[in-house]
Amino acid sequence: MPSLASPFGKSLRRLVGNKAILIGIVILTIVVLAAVLAPLVAPYAPNKLSIVNRLQAPSAAHLFGTDEFGRDIFSRAIHAGRVSLLVSLGVVAISTVLGVFLGVLAGYFRRLDAPISRLLDAMMSFPDILLAIALVAALGPSLLNVILALGITYAPRLARIVRGSTLVLRELPYIDAAIALGLPTWQILLRHVLLNLASPILVQATFIFAAAMLAEASLSFLGVGASSDQPTWGTMLASGREYMNNAPWLMIFPGLAIVFSVLSLQLVGDGLRDLVDPRLAKGV
Repeated sequence: MPSLASPFGKSLRRLVGNKAILIGIVILTIVVLAAVLAPLVAPYAPNKLSIVNRLQAPSAAHLFGTDEFGRDIFSRAIHAGRVSLLVSLGVVAISTVLGVFLGVLAGYFRRLDAPISRLLDAMMSFPDILLAIALVAALGPSLLNVILALGITYAPRLARIVRGSTLVLRELPYIDAAIALGLPTWQILLRHVLLNLASPILVQATFIFAAAMLAEASLSFLGVGASSDQPTWGTMLASGREYMNNAPWLMIFPGLAIVFSVLSLQLVGDGLRDLVDPRLAKGV
């Protein structure tokens, strides 16, 4: 068991002492477990129709009510969480690989810095959602293309951070020593650069996860994401807006699912940032 005086023990004490992080972890754990165990938790199939039960208010039989086709909102919201988490994980994976690759190249190799930085600046000059819509329109509306589009959209965020950190690491003495010893460039990048970038990459990946979840819901709401028959929080909001006055629960519960999920990820990301960089700690 690690000592409380060790670096891990100190980080653990700070983590436990930060209520915001704990709240975020609890909410995120509930969301993930509900999504993973959706077939066991959901009382109904997500696309089971029951016209006689259409637009029913929340009750014991239907905790979140039913939609215009009599489908159970609670069951659909839980299954929609699986799609949102899957898309967000895919976006984080693509943006991390692409962002780290471009950031390390720009930060370590001086000749590549200018062209890569100009490319990143050009991509970041567009609003994220506008660039994502343009990419999805070019690739075609599907979940896979949404993942690719959002992964490309958020890669510059991480690339800029990785580039800045790599510029600092490149000038440190142990990098010069590794070069003087004749270590191959790839070994220097893997062992001495990327390992020291793990903390900022992890923190930024958490924020990208939250942004991707919100962006996926926005694209689905606009009709350029998942198909309308596939339950996602965005498509549920889009179909429920027509009944907002008569059946507000169609939009309330999917909206709350998005709010709590994104909020939990933001709390966890902000807490991780405080842990890895004590200078940013806010009374932790």
